[in-house]
Amino acid sequence: MEDQEMQLKVKRVTDKFTESMYVLANEPSVALYRLQEHVRRSLPELVQHKTDMQSWEEQSQGAIYTVEYACSAVKSMTNSSLYFKSIEGLLRQAIAIKDHLSATQGRSDVNPSPSPPDPAQPPSTS
Repeated sequence: MEDQEMQLKVKRVTDKFTESMYVLANEPSVALYRLQEHVRRSLPELVQHKTDMQSWEEQSQGAIYTVEYACSAVKSMTNSSLYFKSIEGLLRQAIAIKDHLSATQGRSDVNPSPSPPDPAQPPSTS
């Protein structure tokens, strides 16, 4: 009886050992199968996300370029205030000169100064 009992215990141990070896041998295959299954399901969605991100990046780069260009235009406008002040001063000078010329011309029309007689011309007899 002990012999049979011993054989039964040995059979149980070897069966458990065989089952453990079978599970250990097949576990990496099952894991790789599950990984492959996951990649097949999620890859198309990941590719779509990548395409969307590239499109958004291009749009963002365009917007960034536009904003930088606008900023540089505004900076150059603030730097041009010096030139506008110079132009304003020149315009004021031109207006003052024109007013001076107009005033001088107005005085000469009211009191025309007699021109000196031309020596080459004989005096007129009237």
